[in-house]
Amino acid sequence: MTIATEAREVASRAERELEALVGISSPSGDLDGAEQAIALCAGLLPDGAEVERVPCSTPGSAPDLLARIPGSGARKALLLGHIDTVIGHAAHGPLRSDEQRLFGPGAADMKGGVVLALGVARVLAAHPERFAELAVLLVTDEEWRVAEFAHAERLADYDACLCFEAGERTARGEEGVVVRRKAAGTLKVVANGRAAHSGSAPDQGRNALLALAETARTVAARHDPSGPERLSAVPTVIRCGEAFNVVPATGELIFDLRADRVEAFEPVLGAVASELGGATLEARMERLWPGMDSRAATAGLLARACERLGRAIVGVARGGASDASHFAPWIPLTVDGLGPRGGGAHTPEEFVWRESLHERAEVALAVTSEALA
Repeated sequence: MTIATEAREVASRAERELEALVGISSPSGDLDGAEQAIALCAGLLPDGAEVERVPCSTPGSAPDLLARIPGSGARKALLLGHIDTVIGHAAHGPLRSDEQRLFGPGAADMKGGVVLALGVARVLAAHPERFAELAVLLVTDEEWRVAEFAHAERLADYDACLCFEAGERTARGEEGVVVRRKAAGTLKVVANGRAAHSGSAPDQGRNALLALAETARTVAARHDPSGPERLSAVPTVIRCGEAFNVVPATGELIFDLRADRVEAFEPVLGAVASELGGATLEARMERLWPGMDSRAATAGLLARACERLGRAIVGVARGGASDASHFAPWIPLTVDGLGPRGGGAHTPEEFVWRESLHERAEVALAVTSEALA
């Protein structure tokens, strides 16, 4: 069976399966939504898959799904995805479409990719001689995890990790897969000052908001995406104050940090003062995800996959974080961005391009087949 034929088999079901999966509202941390989504995905696995629910990295979250499909070949491949979304219940809606696009919460990030991963698993499961073992890992906490990732060492003996975050095309129209990602960090700064009446006794207070505002400027000044570490430092959330006429006594400020290496975050953390204007400041990293650079390890794989597919597949870099980054130090042959193309991630207008379900199924099958060859 050819790649084109196998991809048509995956794509023939993909839109219907995406509609069902997007129809389930599953924001991070919602147990009922996660259980419904996992149950649906389990039903889309190939016959004979050995399904296990393993503890999630985030305490209190629904258990993750780990399915193993045994084969008689020589190599083992992991197909990776997540079923949680950023969009909450209030903004959720069913899949809708126009002539070219399929819209829905999580359609691109990454329920469309999950549907393709499950389709690839079914196609390959019909040919057990092509692999020693396939595993499908679907986690329930990717979008909000701050705890240490639980699964990398467990699956470190796999020959390849293939993650189905959204795909893309290069500026030249080539099929792009992700082989490089920045490290990601969430920096939280907590300020403690002193409350006072903002009208009759403002100078008796210690203004936590002013301390946080100055900290935002200090950290943002280190933003240098064109520099040697490609560091971005972006203030994203501030919470401070209880009433319009009270000097705010406490507050918190959150930054999203990205760089080639996690070590680049240390000077940013060190730049936060311990005290400003009488308010004390405490800075800590709430989340720390490693970077990923599998360009050298995957160059030969992508070259062979191009030959198998008959068109170019190019390794690209992406700034967003992904669970593939946790596996890359353990499994050098890690490729991400195998999902369908889309846009609007983390917004109510999120979508995938309908035609990309078939095109990216071809890419995923070519890469996976060569990883197992």
